[in-house]
Amino acid sequence: MDTKKINKGNTLMIAHRGLSGIERENTIAAFVAAANRSYFGIETDVYRTKDGQYVLFHDGSTGRIALDNVPITESKYNLLKSVELTDTDGRTRSDLHIALLSEYVRVCKRYGKKCILEIKGQFEKEHIKDVVDIIKSEDYTDGVIFISFHICNLINVREYLPDQPAQLLTGEINDNMLKMLTENKLDIDVIHTTVTEENIKLLHDHGIKVNVWTVDDKEKGEQYALWGADYITTNILE
Repeated sequence: MDTKKINKGNTLMIAHRGLSGIERENTIAAFVAAANRSYFGIETDVYRTKDGQYVLFHDGSTGRIALDNVPITESKYNLLKSVELTDTDGRTRSDLHIALLSEYVRVCKRYGKKCILEIKGQFEKEHIKDVVDIIKSEDYTDGVIFISFHICNLINVREYLPDQPAQLLTGEINDNMLKMLTENKLDIDVIHTTVTEENIKLLHDHGIKVNVWTVDDKEKGEQYALWGADYITTNILE
């Protein structure tokens, strides 16, 4: 199995939760699979555990892709580390485990890929600092774009990294959204069903970059690229 190649023009491709169309999402295997291909960036999701570790997982609990259903934020890291994740075929595999933020950053840095880091839920300001400090400890702040549905997370990132690229995740584009993005100097990460050629142009006219998620259809991906989307987030297109 391989990725689906598209005519992407100048659009930069981002592997959603790693190359999750081939490897189990948000695992080191998925990050390395993406890193060995032409992707600009590798997206993932970060949570804080009960004992203050920062782990990569999309859901609030492990049940969808693991043998046991364990809550992420209410569990300690040692428990989460022991959870057996299933492969994409439903079987277990010894190398699949819940990864730490630091491990992901090291993979991206080693292969020269951008970290597209989604802060899941609303973080306390001091926990944003923890995340920033982990990235600083890996000497890779220039390799990270932060994304979040919660604008307060992105504003708090800017308290510690004033010039850091950041994208607000959203399901819509409207005048209020445009004003919010402009005032806070944020780019946008928007669900693809909302995107039109006209609103991409409008956003660009205001100096806002556009990331379109999550696009797995080849024809749609090529259409968004033709319209000038700056980034496409995808599970399988390349």
